[in-house]
Amino acid sequence: QVQLEESGGGLVQPGGSLRLSCAASRSIFRITDMGWYRQAPGNQRELVAIITYGGSTTYADSVKGRFTITRDNAKNTVFLQMNDLKPEDTAAYYCKVVSLSTYWGQGTQVTVSS
Repeated sequence: QVQLEESGGGLVQPGGSLRLSCAASRSIFRITDMGWYRQAPGNQRELVAIITYGGSTTYADSVKGRFTITRDNAKNTVFLQMNDLKPEDTAAYYCKVVSLSTYWGQGTQVTVSS
């Protein structure tokens, strides 16, 4: 049973944009925080951005001013708009949803390269 469905990753040139989406199953109730994390080869998984149910946001310093996280509570969906992408943004991006339990997506690859 798929709980989180991610989409939107891919290959993009430096300076380009991508938009990630993560739709949580309607069977997941009382969602509070939704967020995005990333993990590059050889590195630990790190926070990219989080958004609360009320819309408060937190960003990693490395993405401030370039990435924007939003959510649609009616559709249990969170988005990550990524602009001005850099090679160091290359990683697998994981969606995280917090309700009565914590759910992780399967990951979507973002590669920034010329």
